[in-house]
Amino acid sequence: MRFTRTSKALGIVAIAALALTGCGAGGGSNDGASNSAGDPAKVISAYSNEPQNPLLPANTNEVYGGRVVELLFEGLRTYDADGKPVNALAESIESPDAQNWTIKVKQGQKFTNGEEITAKTFVDSWNFAANSKNLQNNGFFFESIEGYADVSAVNETVGADGKTSSTPAPTAETMSGLVATDDSTITVKLAQPEADWSLRLGYSAFFPLPSAALTDPKAYGENPVGNGPYKFEKEGAWVHDQSISLVKNADYSGPRESKNGGVNFKFYTDPGPAYTDLQGDNLDITDVLPSNALATYVSDFPDRNSTKAVATNSTLNIPGYNPNFQGEAGKLRRQALSYAINREEIAKVVFNGTRTPAKAYAPPVIDGFKDDLKGSEVLEFNADKAKQLWADAEKIQPYDGSKPLQIASNTDGGNKEWIDAVANGFKNNLGIQAEIQPFAKFAEVLNLRKSQSLPGLSRAGWQGDYPSLYNFLGPVWATGASSNYEKYSNPEFDKLLKEGLAAKTTEDANDKFNQAQEILFEDLPGLPLWDQARPIVWSNNVISAETGWNGSILYYNITAK
Repeated sequence: MRFTRTSKALGIVAIAALALTGCGAGGGSNDGASNSAGDPAKVISAYSNEPQNPLLPANTNEVYGGRVVELLFEGLRTYDADGKPVNALAESIESPDAQNWTIKVKQGQKFTNGEEITAKTFVDSWNFAANSKNLQNNGFFFESIEGYADVSAVNETVGADGKTSSTPAPTAETMSGLVATDDSTITVKLAQPEADWSLRLGYSAFFPLPSAALTDPKAYGENPVGNGPYKFEKEGAWVHDQSISLVKNADYSGPRESKNGGVNFKFYTDPGPAYTDLQGDNLDITDVLPSNALATYVSDFPDRNSTKAVATNSTLNIPGYNPNFQGEAGKLRRQALSYAINREEIAKVVFNGTRTPAKAYAPPVIDGFKDDLKGSEVLEFNADKAKQLWADAEKIQPYDGSKPLQIASNTDGGNKEWIDAVANGFKNNLGIQAEIQPFAKFAEVLNLRKSQSLPGLSRAGWQGDYPSLYNFLGPVWATGASSNYEKYSNPEFDKLLKEGLAAKTTEDANDKFNQAQEILFEDLPGLPLWDQARPIVWSNNVISAETGWNGSILYYNITAK
């Protein structure tokens, strides 16, 4: 994502050209021009899983809740299929110095309950999200605004060396740098200049909330009222562990107007039955395929599939609180684990080429990506080096292998096969037993990561919130960051991120961010595994579908018979 005009000239963010294979742009099942636009009343059924939390935008930072929130709400900006920012509720977003920003909010916009959306709506929503007392997962996204430090809580963090650090407790309810000067104007002062700050404003953490959400967030999150292209079908449309039903918001007039009548998200704990349902036209679309279908989905769904490289990657995270991976011996073991993974073979055999071996902590489609960062050689498969590093660690501190090393993962995402392959690599190359720790719900894994209750490693992944190298680093690995569940902390890493944000050019910013990645390669709080090409398939009921720049299905753009 980039500024509409200015940053395009600066080249703040540039998504690489994305290769398409098996593209079902028109769909072989299209009867002709008469129905090419689709049935605007048709409700689409789509694969999903139980969201982790009540559906408040600033508290939703996992994919299954996120796909619902993004359809229920509209922010100041949104992003087109290529990742370009498009103004939505913003008339304009301007800054003379990249530190002091003036945002003009469109007038006459309302939530589906009739409540008007003003500049104050955004200010109240952002202050609510940022204030740590409200326990919103995405509060970290407001870190740049002056006064954020006064509303952020103590964060106890355990670094890769096992040491604990903390940040100050809150002393204010609101951010001093955030003001609504009238009904249509927001002024924002950042703690330091950040040329690409406005790129973030399409992310869900910055969505507006009606007053009811601030009064009783828990109740509101069960039956959210938004302002996006869809709304809840009715009160209680979220049937836990089963489905969430959305219908088109007839009053919506923004850039994401729906081409269908609604989306019914059906929850699965295994992608296999969902794939069978698609083949029988009992489910309309999925972005999660069983591993055994990766070699056949193009022939199984001719003219009804699409695959493209997206801004999504996967890691194997190593909790700093696990004694086996602390200190000098732990550092050697983390390196040994990485060298013991044959990423290229797994990408080819298990994923049938829909993954590419990771070269960094960010995917290649993001501007600033480098594949030769210092320390990145640890991502290469080298069985001899893995064995030697493990032996060196044993001389310092023996490994506690009384129980198999567990790798926590949700089972609905087609993860068992690759985890089995990784575990086999650990056994053959390191002489340790490893196995999947299965969970039916992705939310369960996140909750245990957040409470630091996992006995071993965990499968993790990141889908870009906005197309920036920083987005794959700051929210995931910075001290106190919202998705830094393993509580990794390194002051030098944090310093480089801050310097990158304050850089005057994109090139300088990315240089700092890449230096920060080199620290990650030194500490290895998580092991980059692979970057994704996201395949999707759809039923005979659908005419056309596509994914966006970060792999999310553009549900509003689905046309159906």
